[in-house]
Amino acid sequence: MKSNVSESVSTEASYVQGVSASSGGLLKATLGAAVVAGAILTCVWLPAEYGIDPTGVGRALGLTDMGEIKKQLVTESEADLAAAKVVNTDVDLSMLEINQKLAAIQTQLTAIAATIAIKESGDEQVVPMLSENSVVAPVSDVTPSLWRDEGDYILLPGEGIEVKLVMNKGELAEFEWNANGKVVNHDTHGDGSGQSISYEKGRAVPENAGELKAAFTGNHGWYWQNRTADPVVITLRTRGAYSKVLQP
Repeated sequence: MKSNVSESVSTEASYVQGVSASSGGLLKATLGAAVVAGAILTCVWLPAEYGIDPTGVGRALGLTDMGEIKKQLVTESEADLAAAKVVNTDVDLSMLEINQKLAAIQTQLTAIAATIAIKESGDEQVVPMLSENSVVAPVSDVTPSLWRDEGDYILLPGEGIEVKLVMNKGELAEFEWNANGKVVNHDTHGDGSGQSISYEKGRAVPENAGELKAAFTGNHGWYWQNRTADPVVITLRTRGAYSKVLQP
């Protein structure tokens, strides 16, 4: 009787839930689990998530269609996101141009109001010519400007502008200009009377000031070009011996 009980216990100890406790039994169980997992991955998960169906089982079960729909939704979402970025960029550029125009209009209105007030008081003041690219700086209500002419010029990326003084030979004009925190390429030069001259050149220059003496009778001044990716505002102030300012 004791022998039968011992044999029964020994037999039950050699199995774990129906799997042989020997090294061969454990290896077979592990391989079996790997095969089942691989089958689930290939036949169910890949078709349902990515529409990849190497066996055709996913198509038969309708899982491949589900995966293809998911892929299409992801593609459409990425396309919508890219389109939204393009639209936002266009809107930002449009708002930048609108703000520049509004600032130019506001500054011109301020200059006009100041000019009217000066005329009513009987004082005389030279007002610079206006154009699409130039804005006359506001006249101070407290202290009159020490400069004869003063103007701002907006340069979009890649744009250039030329401003010159009409001068006789030997006349001297003082000037100062700055790019208001940005940089520009510039060429200070003159032409007229069948002659031309370059006084000074510079690349990525933030500002400059000094005296400009006419080497001959003609037009003498500056050419600026914006080689940056942002708009630049050039502020020019001049005084001295010249008859007028030539600007676009």
